[in-house]
Amino acid sequence: MTRAAPNAGWSSRSLAGLAVATVLAVSPGEASAQTLPSGSPDAQADAGSGGSSGATLRGSGLPSGIISGSQDPSGSMSGRATTGEASGSPGSATRSLPGSRSGSAIAFSGSGGANNRAPTNLLRLRAAPPRRFGSAVVRPTRAVTQTNSYDLRLTPVVRNPVVGVPLPTVLPLSGVQTSSFLLGTALRRPITIDEAYAPLGIKLGTFTIFPALQQSVGYDTNPDQITNRLAKPSLALRTDGEVTFRSDWSSSELTGDLRGGYLDYPDNPGASRPNGSGTTRLRIDANRDTRIDVEGRFVIDTQRAGTPDLAAGVASRPLVSSYGTTLGVTERFNRMQISVRGLVDRSEFEDAQLSDGTILRQSDRNLNQYGLQLRAGYEISPVITPFVDVLADTRVYDLRVDSTGIRRDSDGLTLSGGASFALTRFVTGEISAGLQHRTYTDPSLRDLTAPVVSAALIWTASPLTTVRFNAVTGVTETTVPGSSGVLTQTATLEVQHDLLRNLSLIGGVTLISNDYDRVNITERGFAATARLDYRFNRWLALRGSYIYQRLDSSVAGSSFSANTFLLGMRINP
Repeated sequence: MTRAAPNAGWSSRSLAGLAVATVLAVSPGEASAQTLPSGSPDAQADAGSGGSSGATLRGSGLPSGIISGSQDPSGSMSGRATTGEASGSPGSATRSLPGSRSGSAIAFSGSGGANNRAPTNLLRLRAAPPRRFGSAVVRPTRAVTQTNSYDLRLTPVVRNPVVGVPLPTVLPLSGVQTSSFLLGTALRRPITIDEAYAPLGIKLGTFTIFPALQQSVGYDTNPDQITNRLAKPSLALRTDGEVTFRSDWSSSELTGDLRGGYLDYPDNPGASRPNGSGTTRLRIDANRDTRIDVEGRFVIDTQRAGTPDLAAGVASRPLVSSYGTTLGVTERFNRMQISVRGLVDRSEFEDAQLSDGTILRQSDRNLNQYGLQLRAGYEISPVITPFVDVLADTRVYDLRVDSTGIRRDSDGLTLSGGASFALTRFVTGEISAGLQHRTYTDPSLRDLTAPVVSAALIWTASPLTTVRFNAVTGVTETTVPGSSGVLTQTATLEVQHDLLRNLSLIGGVTLISNDYDRVNITERGFAATARLDYRFNRWLALRGSYIYQRLDSSVAGSSFSANTFLLGMRINP
């Protein structure tokens, strides 16, 4: 057996030597053998090897085990290799060493014994594992880990998409009918905000809260909303506060949208008035197929002096408020959804103070409304769910008879059918239509049967333009002698266009129609809104708006028109 001692450069050139040996072992016919002269200083015989003379290979960088497996006690290789001429063993081959000095060669033995330590076998055992093919994982991993993910909890506006069988939307509540509220419904709706300028909200436990405060100053040509010849214009100061919140739970959800404001007229204090509205919704996911829904709502508004139900000159506008709740359960049977809900609402009217100082009692108008709703929907496809809806309700007044001696308690039954849909990713909403029938306790009041329509549609015409449409009809209460009720119809169309990421234009139109049963009283209302929102950053915005309102009534002295200009700052902490 031949032995070779390692040279001094092995520790720093081990990888290069291993690569060279690998090439030589794989390509035995690529180079011709070169032998060292036997008399050269580099060729020395190893008397103790039991074989022929060998030539010393310097600078090869090959490990000791590859050449002969022999090593000095000091741990350094001798760097010797046998020459092909001196090797007489069968199957031996001589290969030139690329990069070595001229004449240097290395001989590999092809003998196979039990303890065969030929370089080819050693390389097969000690060589590095083959390199994996394919693209490196650094780039895709970095792209994923360094991408900013959007957190849905930072959504600036509480959104309740229309899916399955949504909660019912009933306006006005419990028979409340005020023209000022119906004309102003389009003025308090939130708008979609670009994510770069959307408020981040305040994190409080498992809730994200989005408060807002707005102060505006402007001018109103008819703050009392009375006939134009008696109108008294005034400077307008409007303060609005909003709180929107949503939960960050993995299942179930609690959301809310509460708004309130106050209009102050320094030149006409009697026209100053508050307004507000709000809704909170709790969804409890009991299990995969059962959902529990709880909703709370309220509306606060004021009565204008020229309304047929008041028909008196008042020193200040009396308050009217309505609040209620809904509790329901929805069960899913494969594609079928069935929901049962109970509704409770209450309406209260404040006593009016007349111009001469007397008090007009309105406690006989306070009432409670109780209802039970059953809705069944079938999901034909993920984009459309038709449904049928049955609502039975009863209205009970606090006083047995009103100021004219009439009992106005009544029972109602409403049948309607419609569908909730998302025809494309641009159009979503719900629409339904049907009939409502009301039966009154007092025999002097005739039963009413009227069509009812409810619609809520959102059309994303383009990434910069959004169109919203809402419509609702119903039978509301009245105190006009001889009239059973009022058929109220409202419709609102809003268009929002974003000129810039932080500049939005909003235009809206509202139409109302009130028809009093069995009496010759009709009201037709129209309101138009133009608004500009410029957002400086996430928490500060400039808002300018113009509002035109007009109401034409068949009652003398009840028609009016008004123009309102407002400019204010909006803060979203």
